[in-house]
Amino acid sequence: MHEQILRNLQQKNYAPIYFLMGEEPYYIDQISDFIQNNVLDENQREFDLTVIYGKDTDIISVINAAKRFPMMSPYQVIIVKEAQLIKDLDKLQFYLNNVSKSTILVICYKYGTIDGRKKWVAEIKKTGVLFESKKLRDYEMIPWISKYAKSKNLLIDEKAMTMLNDFLGTNLIRIANELDKLCITMPAGSNKITPELVEKNIGISKDFNVFELQDALIRKDVVKANRIINYFSDNKKANPIQMVLAQLFGFFSNLMIFHYLPQKTAEAAASEFKIHPFIAKNYLQAAKSYNAWKTMNIVTYIRETDARSKGIDNVSANEGDLLKELIFKILH
Repeated sequence: MHEQILRNLQQKNYAPIYFLMGEEPYYIDQISDFIQNNVLDENQREFDLTVIYGKDTDIISVINAAKRFPMMSPYQVIIVKEAQLIKDLDKLQFYLNNVSKSTILVICYKYGTIDGRKKWVAEIKKTGVLFESKKLRDYEMIPWISKYAKSKNLLIDEKAMTMLNDFLGTNLIRIANELDKLCITMPAGSNKITPELVEKNIGISKDFNVFELQDALIRKDVVKANRIINYFSDNKKANPIQMVLAQLFGFFSNLMIFHYLPQKTAEAAASEFKIHPFIAKNYLQAAKSYNAWKTMNIVTYIRETDARSKGIDNVSANEGDLLKELIFKILH
């Protein structure tokens, strides 16, 4: 939906009010920034652009500002940031009863939503644009990274995408910023983001990360797995044990499910776990390395290691020792 909103804005089809809410700030910023930077030209912005912060205002002041007339352009643009800090938003109903057609009011309500059953929220749907920016799920991240890179006319290696996803999670703003940084630092004449480029410019090791550890375990590469675990032991801040355990628990829990799927194919795994087909192939290889009984034991080992990392039934073993012991149990 955010793409349709941006298309309408590019075509200068403006609504009198935009209420942008939701847990994902990236799309809220994208829409409000476009309005702030494109509806008015530079000279008009000096007179007819107002940016207000929720902590510094109240809803009555917002309404009074919206009722003013523009000075130098057909529209005045009012952007209310951090609107989740404003009390009595229900009073917006007074403005919605008679909106100004020469005002574009943008309300950015981040990290939450408003009850859609409220009368004034329903009124926004009729009068303007009500947009909910939802967090992407894990399985949506690889396609999103690929699409964002393509929008910048870049190619991106599948391993590089996985590195970014593992390291940055679902933080779209941070991922977009890092990809923009890679655009700037890319060697002349190149348009491909490689694992080496990610490692050099973002600080994610292409050889020593959770994804590579998981790959070593899948292939039962004892030497590689132990080399990575030793690196983790020496770099605890970059590779905290809880992050490592969460990744391994998620993978082996899914592998347990995979063993009992009617069709044990990459396509079936991609559909069941809502993941990219590139990642789904790992389950075929892992199923050959670990049968269902061994997989069930591995899930138990990870649970036990998690408990011990939190001080349960553990007197002296540190995080590095716990991980080394876990990897030994998985591989043998």
